Amino acid sequence: MSAQTPEEAHALLAAAFEAGDVGALAELYEDGAVVIVPPEGRRVSGRAAILAAVEPMAALRPRFRSDVVEKLETDGLALTHARWTAVTADGSELGGRGTIVSRRQADGSWRIVLDNPMSPG
Repeated sequence: MSAQTPEEAHALLAAAFEAGDVGALAELYEDGAVVIVPPEGRRVSGRAAILAAVEPMAALRPRFRSDVVEKLETDGLALTHARWTAVTADGSELGGRGTIVSRRQADGSWRIVLDNPMSPG
């Protein structure tokens, strides 16, 4: 699973969480990507650490919604902002405004470099 546009990265993240597929989720990131992990705001770096950090949330298979509200793109880099919500089977809800920096890969796909689902505002 790879994003064909920077905006699609948000949709694919949502789909991977809903499916509980952390392998697919981790593949959306570059090897050295950095992610802020809700709800604590812990920073993790690298696919293996990202996979371990998001596995507990993905295991809950939340209903996930992500709507891109803005994109800034130049020279193979993109900055996207989205509003997102995740609701688990027990009704627990997380949400916020996420910011992703992604980079176009040699094959034309996009991978996430920086991911902050806890962006202010």
